[in-house]
Amino acid sequence: MAISLFDLFKVGIGPSSSHTVGPMVAANQFAHQLQERNLFASVARLKIDLYGSLGATGKGHGTGTAVLMGLEGELPEFIDPSLVNDRIEKIEKTSQLSLLSQQVVNISVATDLIYHRVDRLDFHANGMVLVAFDGDGKAIHSATFYSVGGGFIVAEDEQGKVVLVEDTTELPYVFHSAETLIKLCREEDKSIAQIIMENEKTWRTEEEIKQGILSIWSVMKSCVQQGIKNEGILPGGLKVKRRASSLHKDLISKTRMDMITPSLGAMDWVNLYALAVNEENAAGGRVVTAPTNGAAGIIPAVLHYYWDFCPRSSEEGVIEFFLTAAAIGFLFKENASISGAEVGCQGEVGSACAMAAAGLAAATGGSPEQIENAAEIGMEHNLGLTCDPIGGLVQVPCIERNAMGSMKAINSASMALRGDGTHYVSLDKVIRTMRDTGRDMNDKYKETSRGGLAVNVIEC
Repeated sequence: MAISLFDLFKVGIGPSSSHTVGPMVAANQFAHQLQERNLFASVARLKIDLYGSLGATGKGHGTGTAVLMGLEGELPEFIDPSLVNDRIEKIEKTSQLSLLSQQVVNISVATDLIYHRVDRLDFHANGMVLVAFDGDGKAIHSATFYSVGGGFIVAEDEQGKVVLVEDTTELPYVFHSAETLIKLCREEDKSIAQIIMENEKTWRTEEEIKQGILSIWSVMKSCVQQGIKNEGILPGGLKVKRRASSLHKDLISKTRMDMITPSLGAMDWVNLYALAVNEENAAGGRVVTAPTNGAAGIIPAVLHYYWDFCPRSSEEGVIEFFLTAAAIGFLFKENASISGAEVGCQGEVGSACAMAAAGLAAATGGSPEQIENAAEIGMEHNLGLTCDPIGGLVQVPCIERNAMGSMKAINSASMALRGDGTHYVSLDKVIRTMRDTGRDMNDKYKETSRGGLAVNVIEC
């Protein structure tokens, strides 16, 4: 299956790629299915059933809101986050929504949007069923979707079989393992970034790829600035105070010399960048899925570290960072998972940490072997990381976890660059271990809020 960098890094809104971005896209597709089948005029009522992790933590993750907006025709990359709350309030008050902004239909948020907290569908933990009824209460169309992580979705066909529509584009360089990727680099005398660039040129020109990457970087920078500017309490009921703004004020009041001791200097800024992004994500702001929303702060934080603290940083380095990080992301997605509902937070923060470590190592001159080593270190020390959000909200421990993941990524790159690329555990073995660990992990630790901090903090 051919995956583009621009599939992995998508502009959307918070708080979750699997619970917000994916369901919004699925609902939008369902609405267009109704239109294509000439059923618009017959639709009187809609019903949505959310299963598995979508049902268990969907309220805290904004799944219902995302589905309603998708039905009204919105898509994650274009929706205005500032208008969402007012629109949802109107739907709740009137029990009506505007299907693709054209046809008014009935939907009671209280009774037609159902969160199944325990039941799940067979194919994947993030399942959803949408049904349209006519005026006589007869179901005239239904569809089942699965949000499989990172904003990616798959659907069932009319026979109930999952339809995997793969991109069959023939790429110049095909690899399914880190070992093969490193071998390609040696044989072709190319860097990992150059290999990915050649593959990306199958879909776009080199200039379009570079401009697209810099556009994503621009959105990431804007997200950091929004996170620094915004203050107050995050929504959801936990009353988590936003910290990025006050931390920024404290940091800019100090000189770099002031920060040598007792502060750790650059670490404070990296923490700021990660907190800013993930506070914006938790508030439903615009973020870049990288490779998920729950881990959206790590790559921007490490990129800002590269831009602000690494000598000779440049836009070319940023482009190399993204291309290399994408290569690592492809391996995780193909050989394991980037979905917290499937493998726990090791699949989100762990994958992002490995991707960021590889990107930083590449941007600062690392060899393919050192880059693979950096990614391996980043993932190895996130193995077994559970997904246990308190209250089903992408706030505690998710926000701080991104800051910690960012520092791990920087340290992983540093350790790898100090060596010659030879190491005992390969990235492929770590990815396989992550996959197996995720399969063995109890479901209560996989984005259901039925274990770990999610229950112990509430119980206390």
